[in-house]
Amino acid sequence: MNPEPFLQLDRVVHEKGRLPIVTLLAANAELSFTEIRDTLQMTDGNLSVHLRTLQEAGYVAITKSFYERRPLTTCSLTPAGRAAFRQYINLLEQIVREAKQV
Repeated sequence: MNPEPFLQLDRVVHEKGRLPIVTLLAANAELSFTEIRDTLQMTDGNLSVHLRTLQEAGYVAITKSFYERRPLTTCSLTPAGRAAFRQYINLLEQIVREAKQV
């Protein structure tokens, strides 16, 4: 089996805490911090660290605003984040296809 696709997997997306975040955001135009936290059952601190990493990579846009006089943090995938997720999925599909041929 060719190891090359494994070496091409984006480590920012592949990490077990970040992959569910990216997947969730890929399925939704925008989600609040609390929606992500509650859906994935993560702590505030853990989610914050992963979102910061994704934001620094240019994969996630974070917007801070107010809703009914309360702070609201929303997250969405950037075009680069969507492209990285598509590439990640394509590589996984390639790995599965090659594994089936063995």
